[in-house]
Amino acid sequence: MSPAERQYQRVADDLRARIGRGEWQVGERLPSRAKLAVEYDVGDNVLQRAQEVLITEGLLTGRAGSGTYVRQPVARRPMLRSRVGAPVSLRAQLGETGEEGSWESSTSTNVPAGPRIAARLGIDPGAPTVHTVYEYLIGGQPVLLANSWEPMSVTEGSPVICPEYGPLAGQGVVRRMAAIGVNVERAVERTRPARATAQQAILLGVSAGDLVTLIERTHLDADGRAVETADLVIPDSRWEITYELPIPRRDS
Repeated sequence: MSPAERQYQRVADDLRARIGRGEWQVGERLPSRAKLAVEYDVGDNVLQRAQEVLITEGLLTGRAGSGTYVRQPVARRPMLRSRVGAPVSLRAQLGETGEEGSWESSTSTNVPAGPRIAARLGIDPGAPTVHTVYEYLIGGQPVLLANSWEPMSVTEGSPVICPEYGPLAGQGVVRRMAAIGVNVERAVERTRPARATAQQAILLGVSAGDLVTLIERTHLDADGRAVETADLVIPDSRWEITYELPIPRRDS
């Protein structure tokens, strides 16, 4: 650990302890960053980094033009990634009874693929795609945002071109593709941490800059062709992602 990292971690540890002792109550504003920097005898950038650590942990929240406040603790709940093929492949485990899940969506066709999405789909940049934006809800509260792209060359002219319209609306990628003779065999997922953008923060009910988990998911057919790719955004302070992997049965 570098000297700079030791500095902000030391400040973060002490601020965390002071919050735990109740020196500042939930909803209370901390002293200004400049005042705390003087108190800890560090630069403003070190104090800012220390507070960012606690914001990431969900202990603090920043309000533009107002300051930094102690945040109401939110327990992280498990979110289970199940096998692909369900209408909503990401479901939440919310205790023994669970809560009702739903989603809202909007779809646009003939959306040119940007370079990043084109690379994931194995198509030329600018090739037309079907782009669907999702907001998933549990108990009426937003828990997940998703952007999905499908090459129009796969579904154009078919009744399943729009994921949320037509005879298989809401049935998921696997069932829709099967209806037009495309056998989806696997999905590849890559996860990485990211920071919530201002727009994502508004939709998810978190603060801009809060830590989120970004899942880049791509569905592939039997020939290894990508038929859909999506970016899933999940607030890290609320959800702990768990993967459930089915194990094939062996004949005895």
